[in-house]
Amino acid sequence: METAVDPHAPLTDDELRRLNAYWRAANYLTVGQIYLMANPLLREPLTPAQIKPRLLGHWGTSPGLNLVYAHLNRTIVRRDLQMMFITGPGHGGPAIVANTWLEGTYTERYPSVSQDEEGMQQLFRQFSFPGGIPSHVASEVPGSIHEGGELGYSLMHAYGAAFDNPELIVACVIGDGEAETGPLAGSWLSNVFLNPARDGAVLPVLHLNGYKIGNPTVLDRIPREDLLSILRGFGYQPYVVTGDDPDRVHQELAGTLDRALDEIAAIQRRARGTGLVERPRWPMIVLRTPKGWTGPREVDGRQVEGTYRAHQVPLSGVRDNPEHLAQLERWLRGYRPEELFDATGSPVPEITGLVPQGDRRMSANPHTNGGQVLRDLTLPDFRDYAVAVPEPGGTTAGATTATGQWLRDVIVANPDRFRLFGPDEVASNKLDAVFEVTDRVWLGARRADDDHLGPDGRVMEVLSEHLCQGWLEGYLLTGRHGVFTSYEAFIHIVDSMVNQHAKWLKTTRDIPWRRPLASLNYLLSSHVWRQDHNGFSHQDPGFIDHVVNKKAEVVRVYLPPDANTLLTTMDHCLRSRHYINVVVAGKQPSPNWLSLDEAILHAQRGLGIWDWASTDQGTEPDVVLACAGDVPTLETLAAADLLRRHLPELRVRVVNVIDLMRLQSEAEHPHGLPDAQFDTIFTRDKPVIFAYHGYPSLIHRLTYRRANHNNLHVRGYQEEGTTTTPFDMVMLNQLDRFHLVVDVIDRVPGLGTRAAHLRQSMIDARQECRDYTRRYGQDSPRVAEWRWVGTRG
Repeated sequence: METAVDPHAPLTDDELRRLNAYWRAANYLTVGQIYLMANPLLREPLTPAQIKPRLLGHWGTSPGLNLVYAHLNRTIVRRDLQMMFITGPGHGGPAIVANTWLEGTYTERYPSVSQDEEGMQQLFRQFSFPGGIPSHVASEVPGSIHEGGELGYSLMHAYGAAFDNPELIVACVIGDGEAETGPLAGSWLSNVFLNPARDGAVLPVLHLNGYKIGNPTVLDRIPREDLLSILRGFGYQPYVVTGDDPDRVHQELAGTLDRALDEIAAIQRRARGTGLVERPRWPMIVLRTPKGWTGPREVDGRQVEGTYRAHQVPLSGVRDNPEHLAQLERWLRGYRPEELFDATGSPVPEITGLVPQGDRRMSANPHTNGGQVLRDLTLPDFRDYAVAVPEPGGTTAGATTATGQWLRDVIVANPDRFRLFGPDEVASNKLDAVFEVTDRVWLGARRADDDHLGPDGRVMEVLSEHLCQGWLEGYLLTGRHGVFTSYEAFIHIVDSMVNQHAKWLKTTRDIPWRRPLASLNYLLSSHVWRQDHNGFSHQDPGFIDHVVNKKAEVVRVYLPPDANTLLTTMDHCLRSRHYINVVVAGKQPSPNWLSLDEAILHAQRGLGIWDWASTDQGTEPDVVLACAGDVPTLETLAAADLLRRHLPELRVRVVNVIDLMRLQSEAEHPHGLPDAQFDTIFTRDKPVIFAYHGYPSLIHRLTYRRANHNNLHVRGYQEEGTTTTPFDMVMLNQLDRFHLVVDVIDRVPGLGTRAAHLRQSMIDARQECRDYTRRYGQDSPRVAEWRWVGTRG
């Protein structure tokens, strides 16, 4: 059943008149941004020269956004609310820019866009214009944390913003086209993870205007009872506002908003007063209004208002078609701008009087500029969690196990500004020490045998990488900290979301009033080389390649080779600002190579020669064995051991890379190693056999400008995988120790003939190991029991 709304009209005649005037003003400014370069107040008849030569923007959704924004402002003033606005139809950019200008925030951020006629002309001209601002609700727009260029993520961003923000209400307008995306469909489940006692609230507004760019929307065309049943099934109490008569819609929306906000306040009072935290039925609004409302009803004899034709620019031939130009002028004058703006072009007091004051303005809410409210984490000293390493390879540990113990205490020290996000894989990735001090957030039904579920948990686990990513982005963008842990292969699911966040970080670096955010930190485990039981479907290291495509000033990639280097790397990442940090580390017990002090120095260098594994001290090497990643490091050291025992006269230099971006030049990345230093380490003319965690082509791409690039030979993942043993996996991809030795023999001049016997024995060893796995189902003791023998140099 549809829930009935109180039929009483809550607005007085004066309130209704003023709200409608504000709405008309916002609509006027929206249309002006799409079309006009000059004559912003229509003080003279419009001419073709005053129209932009390229008409870009989206009108269809904008009247609905302006309507909701105006009414939210009324409730903020009336109730003294702290509220922010997330625009799912992000292409409705001119509408939100219009509201921020009416609120005065836009002028405060950009003084040249003043609240007068000259500033209005600048506001209009800059929109979607070369050298101006984008057509979406981009980072340049005050109050925005959600660009909206890619649909599907508004509601998860809203919930991320609400977590640990108990006084905040996040109003989220969801477009009915956007609602068809998979991520948005999954986002409705977010209320299962929202604690009314300690979190803020989200007020979803599903805006049904009926059409996408060329088609009807699904949710508008299914029976209303089905739609409301879907929403109720997700745990919401939907209230419907529908119509095309402005006065009636204003009254219904005002009454519905009042009821929804009363229910939110009651839910929070109960949870915070009684301490009994259960999953409530949160209110939401279904708003059905015409697409392109108040715009042209018909153009060239075809219906526009209320159809897909209103989606972008309803009148497209304004410069060349006199009838279109006249129709545009009638459209603009229909808002009666002379009643909305005074002689100077400023909004009249009747409109500005509806605007909240100071930080209560949604475009000025401090949480929408997250760096403004960001507080540093209190980080326990990672040195206290170090693994003892009396000599290289002398102990074994799961790298993520040690880091999990540190993250456990990060959670304890930061109960209101740090969360761990993961798609049902926190324990699988060996970070389960966190459950010694916290639960998984859960407000659904619980049973006696559930494992660490509770309303106050700091671990956000849901089987959706999209939700984990979106929640974390919303959390970071509003001034908090977090880590996203995932299986390496499936982090690809959020590739396009990473694109958008990287663009946000890149753009905001150049916006002076945007403050730096805490970095987006990925801890990827269960990686390509140790998917022993899952096999080929779980073997893909390509997320690194994807991230490296982003702007150099934004991305960082780390491949710590053991437990201590992972600890110091994660400490660095949680202290960093405004980056995307990708850390890949294994969860299985592996040798520890560096003591804590060595690990700290190595991480600070980003790459370096491991003297204790090298045999070239004081001389020029014959070959460089380089490695990046924990398994490649193991195989490289095993190869170095074989060379040391069988070719003791060969001068081998072992180089380990932890910061992948050090391989680029300093001109290409801030972490890039100067050419002179790179040549000192990797030489200018000696063979370099590089064992790499991921796809070999990336190493070539990062180093192609280096002097010795032609001598660089990379072994890595070759898209060969299956359910098999760890060593068989590296053999499948020719990354194993025996193949690395063969590479050395083949690449070092003059070594081939002299080492022919050794080369043959390496080929035989590979076959023996392959046969052993096929016979016994596990790796040969020859490799499984290998240990580094030696001490630090």
